Amino acid sequence: MKITTQLRLSAGTLAVGLALASTPSFAQDEVDCDLNPSDPACADTQGPAIVVTGSRIASPTVESPAPLQIVDSQAIDDAGITNVQELLLENPVFGTPALSRTNSAFLTSGTGVATIDLRDLGSNRTLTLIDGRRVVASLAGSSTVDLNVIPVQFIERVDILTGGASSLYGSDAVAGVVNFVYKKDFEGIEANAQYGITEEGDDARYQANVTIGTNVADGDGNLMVHFGYSNEEGLLSNRRANTRVDALSSIYFGGDIDVDTEPFFSSFPPQGRFITSNGTFTYDPNGNLQDCFTTNGATCTATIGSGTGPNGFNRQNFRTLAVPVERYLFAARGNYYLNDDISFFFEGTFNKTSSSRQIEPFPLSSDGANGIYPGSGRMPVENYLPGTSTIVANPFVPTAIVNASTDTDGDGLRDIGFVRRLAEFGTRSGSTERDFYRFVVGFEGGLFDDRFRWDVSYNYGQVNENQVSTGQVNVVNFRDALAARREVGDENGNGVPGEVICIDPEARANNCAPANIFGAGNISQAAVNYIQAQGTFQTGIKQQVVQANLAGSLFELPAGPLGIAVGAEYRKESSFSDNDALTNQGLNAGNVLPDTRGSFDVKEAYAEVKIPILADTPGFDLLEVGGAVRVADYSTVGSVFSWNVTGTWQPIPDIRLRGTYAKAVRAPNIGELFAGLSQTFPSGLIDPCAEANGSTGVTAADGTALAANCLADPGVAANVAANGSFTLNQADIQGISGFNGGNPNLNEEEATSWTVGAVINPRSIDALRNLTITADYYNIEIEDVISGFPRQFTLDQCYNAGNPTFCGLITRRPTATSTNSAGSIDLINALQVNAAVLKTQGLDITASWNTGLGLLENDRLALRGAYTHVFQYDFFSLPTAPADPSDGEVGTAADRFTANAAYSTDDFRVSFTGVFIGKSFIDDQFNGPEFASVPAEFYLDMQATYFASDQFEFYFGVDNLLDNDAPNILTGVPGNVTGADTAADVYDVFGRRYYTGVRFRF
Repeated sequence: MKITTQLRLSAGTLAVGLALASTPSFAQDEVDCDLNPSDPACADTQGPAIVVTGSRIASPTVESPAPLQIVDSQAIDDAGITNVQELLLENPVFGTPALSRTNSAFLTSGTGVATIDLRDLGSNRTLTLIDGRRVVASLAGSSTVDLNVIPVQFIERVDILTGGASSLYGSDAVAGVVNFVYKKDFEGIEANAQYGITEEGDDARYQANVTIGTNVADGDGNLMVHFGYSNEEGLLSNRRANTRVDALSSIYFGGDIDVDTEPFFSSFPPQGRFITSNGTFTYDPNGNLQDCFTTNGATCTATIGSGTGPNGFNRQNFRTLAVPVERYLFAARGNYYLNDDISFFFEGTFNKTSSSRQIEPFPLSSDGANGIYPGSGRMPVENYLPGTSTIVANPFVPTAIVNASTDTDGDGLRDIGFVRRLAEFGTRSGSTERDFYRFVVGFEGGLFDDRFRWDVSYNYGQVNENQVSTGQVNVVNFRDALAARREVGDENGNGVPGEVICIDPEARANNCAPANIFGAGNISQAAVNYIQAQGTFQTGIKQQVVQANLAGSLFELPAGPLGIAVGAEYRKESSFSDNDALTNQGLNAGNVLPDTRGSFDVKEAYAEVKIPILADTPGFDLLEVGGAVRVADYSTVGSVFSWNVTGTWQPIPDIRLRGTYAKAVRAPNIGELFAGLSQTFPSGLIDPCAEANGSTGVTAADGTALAANCLADPGVAANVAANGSFTLNQADIQGISGFNGGNPNLNEEEATSWTVGAVINPRSIDALRNLTITADYYNIEIEDVISGFPRQFTLDQCYNAGNPTFCGLITRRPTATSTNSAGSIDLINALQVNAAVLKTQGLDITASWNTGLGLLENDRLALRGAYTHVFQYDFFSLPTAPADPSDGEVGTAADRFTANAAYSTDDFRVSFTGVFIGKSFIDDQFNGPEFASVPAEFYLDMQATYFASDQFEFYFGVDNLLDNDAPNILTGVPGNVTGADTAADVYDVFGRRYYTGVRFRF
């Protein structure tokens, strides 16, 4: 048999997603005590007690009453990953990440951040730890940890505890805990280098890492350092056939998703669309002015280019599908024994992450809250000379447009409305640099002949982010540049007669250059230089934690030691986010974003107990109960309490039953409490007034309560009077905005969770002794959920339920503007409140089996799998509101599994990993039957490794071996928030890709 004195949880075949239980050995004639310390054969060889995630009390076994799954270092090697997020997301207990490379291109912050989300309950409800200690967040105002800061090669294992764990680890552990356990007492050198690329020849990925460890002071201390570099080059939407065409608008107007020459894409074309009192104008492919003779520009006789109509623009041709991410990592840790009972330890990490993004050029409108003319929404086609009543024409405006224009706002000047894609300004792009610092120092030791272990530590973390963005405009300067006239010169020779200049002399003194928006490519570089606005965004986050823990056994009971743990913690967090002045005021034609600052501190104490009741008794090989309680005093919400109880019953060594019941809490974070009003542009909303009669809107003859609620709005009534029924155009559908904001009066969330499960390891049956099966049912209910009311819920409550409170959150346009219809939705606001309820329940099943086959010398076959079925995932915007179910929808598939098969010898290892995502449905808020469901997907990865010697190994891998394409889900449709015509955060958008690398160990 294999006997060692050190327990290793990172043995080569321990499963991703396998519940941490007594795992059988590889061969039937031996017991690996590293993996099976509770096996009877190892009774006299177990090493010192260890602490596993889910309890602060050390135990001689790795059994846990809570569902505890692990990812070990072999699984990490088999995956060939750059970021550990990639591997964790294969585990079905994780939901769709809030942030990743494939869903952060459209965000105003967080580009390139990699997060995790247990049970799909939100990243803020998953607590991320390193060696049981907190990690500073990487997003200002949140508790969200960026996994880019985790050095993959430094990881010994990852413990994944599902279910409420606030009583042990504090706030945020509502869905569970992910604990990254780093290597310790390492001696030698480990290094690797890897290169990968897709089959299409893009998104190149390369990395190099080295870890060095050595003992010092005659073995009394150990020092480890890690240096790492990785680069993922990114992917644009136009590089993939299924994401290169923006088809959303063509669907709304009867187009075909599979025809890339449909004329209606975005309604903001680069040549402009100009709305007069007597018709709409645009330009044909040859630059000739066209009168489209329609008030909304929905039809025109000419087409412009492949895939673009005169009023359309293919946004997908410019968008980022996966943002590039470059990382530098340095990590160090060490320990030194001051004497037999006390040791000093430290760890430190520095990470620099750089990322960038680009999306299509800016869509500018003359009207709207952030338009060039936010009041009237009308651009004068003629202007008064400063200080006079003399009217002069804008020489850039075509005569046909001038003649079709009238004075609509009563200022004595003829005017028009317009929309235009600012192609001359280039794509909207942003670059982000994020610096992460974290260090931990402390002491630990033993008391009373090591019956108790204690530790005291100080943990400091800081993140600074700097972001620069381009492609937006200074609205004030643009307005000045649109007011142009011809220079006439004077008797002193000032001015060039005939030259087009800005009317305002003060603007000219500031280098104003006139802007010609009529026709594609006509805005001069001088005008671009004057109008363009660079955006900046800086954040700073700090976290300080002081904690002390004491754990051990009070005394022996007949069934074993009575375990106890107590501890205290003080934590202070602060963060700020600062935008540039134009962004603060909404003067760059984009989102209005405020600056936010805030802080809080909390004092906490906890106690845990573990009581063995029976052991080695017929029917009770083990019967054990436990519990924990935690009290915390927040400077924001006051005192909160959390607790749990656990139980384990092992009637025979082969079967173990386990269960937990927990009350968990989550205190509001800085952003939820203190964030100002920030603007957003939601997509996929359905206006009840426009869908009252199926595909048509309300009419004056409708006698329903819905119609009455809609017609009470003057804008809706005016629309109906003009059109017979409430009618919207494409700009109305795309033009909804709103503001999100914090609430300093928030209270904590409260969650009730319970699990019940079984671990089956039939070691008494020789043929099955290497098989382990776990099954755990989970049930989680969160009350007083902190969220803004979903905007679709707000619409339904206002118009279908007639609730005036929700109607107060909605602003409709009272009259028609240049581009939008009367009564169309302008704003829907959402402030943070404690009102919602979230319920989820499901079943986790894992299985593993490993054995020697005898085909080759020292060969081993390891099989493992993890499956999750979601029975329920319901969100209630109010406790009495109908459920909004998400189980089975895109991003929350009802069925998911991952499976792995690995065959290895002393000379090579070959592994295959498959990931299955069940058939999913579009969010029920979207009632388009053509897009009701998305087929199931199965992805297959493989890796082959050759062990050239004990020091060198070479490996080659293929991800998405079957080359599956991501399914089409149109941008703006619920289920797709990634800006691509697929749910890029759920499905593989890269296609088949290859990688190869080498590892060194000395």
